[in-house]
Amino acid sequence: MICKATRIALGLWLAAWLGSVPVTAGTVYVASQQAGTLTRVAPGAAGISVGPAPAQAAVGPDGLIYLTHPDRRSVTVVDGRTDAVLRHLAFAGQPFGLAVTPDGASLLVGDWSGDRVVRISALTGAVEGSAAVGRDPAGLVIDRRGRLYVADRESRQISIVDTATMVRIATVPVGVAPFALALSPAEDRLYVANVRSGDLSVIDTQALRTIATVPVGAMPYGVAVSQDGTRILVTNQQAGTMTVLDAAGPQVIANVAVGRYPEGVAIDGGTAYVANWFSDSVSAIDLTRLVETARIPVGEGPRSLVVRTSGGDRS
Repeated sequence: MICKATRIALGLWLAAWLGSVPVTAGTVYVASQQAGTLTRVAPGAAGISVGPAPAQAAVGPDGLIYLTHPDRRSVTVVDGRTDAVLRHLAFAGQPFGLAVTPDGASLLVGDWSGDRVVRISALTGAVEGSAAVGRDPAGLVIDRRGRLYVADRESRQISIVDTATMVRIATVPVGVAPFALALSPAEDRLYVANVRSGDLSVIDTQALRTIATVPVGAMPYGVAVSQDGTRILVTNQQAGTMTVLDAAGPQVIANVAVGRYPEGVAIDGGTAYVANWFSDSVSAIDLTRLVETARIPVGEGPRSLVVRTSGGDRS
């Protein structure tokens, strides 16, 4: 078995062979589950110890980074400017999916075993309200108006929650085992990665209905949208690829090979970053040439990515 030090050396060699790591407008972070770390995606960067098994990450408008720990029943808060852990917020449930309100004052936390979404204070963790959703809420994403979309993995649906009242206002059927979500820049489309049906659902957020279903790769686990809204990226865990779709279709235009069991994906400028869970690395992909340009070693079990800018989250 190859030791961790050897894997890091090999990864740095691969990064050099593929090309230099792109210069980014923001700072890309990856949460590594087995390592219990949050790490800046850069060769040789040291991980910040955040506690056991971080699952999902989100960034607030003030640049604070939040991570859920389902087994620890807590949410960790990290200062993105200093990379210091500020506090751990206790959570009465199994926190998994995570979103930050537009003003940064509250967190929306999916309770995986409780089939609900809980609104808590980002400062103290105090409960501010909750809403019942479907079974095993996974990915969460919130729009600028405060409308929350929840991927109910075992209910094959998306729940829509008004976060001002914490009332579920609608559900939309999608594929089998929806997991990851991403909104278009105009917020008129919601993209849903359906793990077990191997496809991407496209939801019209005004009409609240699915308007397209596009086959992608085996076990899609992550989704992101380019800043101009023209490209949709889907990571396919079992296939070891990132599918690139033209949003105008939507239709598949390329499949890019990455590491083993890719999960989270985030975009910064003209580069996509993919967390390779089983390869302990992050792939950097040039979105113009649609090729992997670097593979950066990180802590064991990378799963979730975020981008922090001076204004907060732009991933």
